[in-house]
Amino acid sequence: MKLDSDIEKIFETINNMNGKSSDIVTRIIEKNNNRIGYIFLESVSSDDKISDFLNKAIINIDKKKFFDSFYNLVKNSIFSSNMKFCSTYDDMFFYLASGFTVIVVDNSTKAIVIETKASLDRGVSESTSETIIRGPKDSFTENHNINLGLIRKRIKDSNLWFEDTTVGIRTKTKVTVAYIKDIVPKKKVQRILDDLKKIDIDGILDSGYIRELIEKKQKSIFPKLISTERPDLTCSSLLNGKIVILVENTPFVLILPATLSDFFQSAEDNYQKSFNASFNRILRVICFFISLLTPALYIALMTYNHEILPDQLLISLAVQRDGVPFPTAIEVLLFVLTFEVLREADVHVPSFSGGAMSIVGALILGDAAVAAGIVSPIVIIVVAATSISELVFYDVDIIDAIREWRILFIISASFLGIIGFMVAFIIFIAKLASLECLGTPYLTPFSPLNIKGIKDSIIRVSRKNMKYRPSYLTDNIKRMGDMNEESNN
Repeated sequence: MKLDSDIEKIFETINNMNGKSSDIVTRIIEKNNNRIGYIFLESVSSDDKISDFLNKAIINIDKKKFFDSFYNLVKNSIFSSNMKFCSTYDDMFFYLASGFTVIVVDNSTKAIVIETKASLDRGVSESTSETIIRGPKDSFTENHNINLGLIRKRIKDSNLWFEDTTVGIRTKTKVTVAYIKDIVPKKKVQRILDDLKKIDIDGILDSGYIRELIEKKQKSIFPKLISTERPDLTCSSLLNGKIVILVENTPFVLILPATLSDFFQSAEDNYQKSFNASFNRILRVICFFISLLTPALYIALMTYNHEILPDQLLISLAVQRDGVPFPTAIEVLLFVLTFEVLREADVHVPSFSGGAMSIVGALILGDAAVAAGIVSPIVIIVVAATSISELVFYDVDIIDAIREWRILFIISASFLGIIGFMVAFIIFIAKLASLECLGTPYLTPFSPLNIKGIKDSIIRVSRKNMKYRPSYLTDNIKRMGDMNEESNN
């Protein structure tokens, strides 16, 4: 609906649209035999900016200046680095809710919009979800412009492009797609923008909404996007040829496409020697399989396939299970679920009582269960090793995926032993091999095999030998020149 030309009518309409909310502030000023009105929401606007800047600018309008209309006189007398214009009530309320002040003039159907946002965001601080040992200590915040700035200050290239769109019928959340133009194929960016524009939902409150809504095809427990708070990891991904999605009002950005090997890497690896980074990545791969397979393998060996174990080890395990009233599968499932409950409780309890909760759950409860004969000591060891191994991963989505597939492996081994274990493993590999994101296979660079891509996957070669970007991400693969040739020249 278009704006009226009468100030009182405009104010009345806006108040009625918002149910005459208490945070709507309006004022009318007479100047040069004309009336100027402004309206803002005090909950999201800065009263100091309005009083110190806007009021003074309106009062100091010089009537001697000649303009064809009083509207143009007002427009050219107010100096602001962020001035916009609107002509409909829907646009006006969008700007009001975004922290702008709207200036209206009698007999004009266009409004002037000036940015007077209040500071409602926390400052840049260290990441809380990803521990930082070495590297930059800053992290993204809920302020969208700050997040863009944290990327800009690291990549000072004109080819770094930000494309905005709005998602959410009611929230009208700004979503920005960031990429380096001469590295990322345009068709991938356009595909993401098209997917975002097709989203039809009331509101977007976090990047997790976007992640779920754009993963429409090939739904999988394993994440196909990386969620991170770290600007350094985000910029490293951009330079490699990946695309980043930033969502207003959330500190978590999305990086895509993601492959399985990406979750064995850490931003810390970029600041360590290549040998140490490679060792840590191999350790994460080992922990991945320990956490995923160990409980199911224990059930298979103890329930169906005793012949695989050495006799002395089998006798030792049988002695430990003496007096336990439950079958091995029930025993393992019982304690796996107990540890998952403890993990969930540790996430949600206040930090000051989290340590006590862990001690009570892990030590006292485990020791009491063994003493009471409910579970055997070896099950405590198996489940503890499983739970500790998954702690090497920081991404919550990959931890959840491991947990859910672990249960499937346990169920398969409980019914068919090693045969069920192997069938579940084959299905697991086949499922991972079938996944893709933006045309990139999930098991890349190992399936299909990409020799150059392996240099920065599970193994990280020295920085001077990583001259090329992964070819499965971009056609512009040259990352650096030959330093030896340059020095000779």
